[in-house]
Amino acid sequence: MTTIPLLTDSNLFATIAWYAHLKHWQPPLFEVILTGWLIAFLECCFQIPANRIASCQFTSAQPKTVPEVITLTVFSFFSVL
Repeated sequence: MTTIPLLTDSNLFATIAWYAHLKHWQPPLFEVILTGWLIAFLECCFQIPANRIASCQFTSAQPKTVPEVITLTVFSFFSVL
């Protein structure tokens, strides 16, 4: 079951890339954009292998359902912090 940890890591990077910059207004916008894209690249490094593995392990509905559950869980944890 490598899919779920890979998707969890991917989602952590995505959440950080999209929401962490909202608390830090000091850096110039260009730096924030570049940092966000670098973090999003790391997200893709986890997400693409996870989706390829999931396509062989799960039924057709599960590869879409599992990331949604992970997304809600990670976002809930992130919003509490």
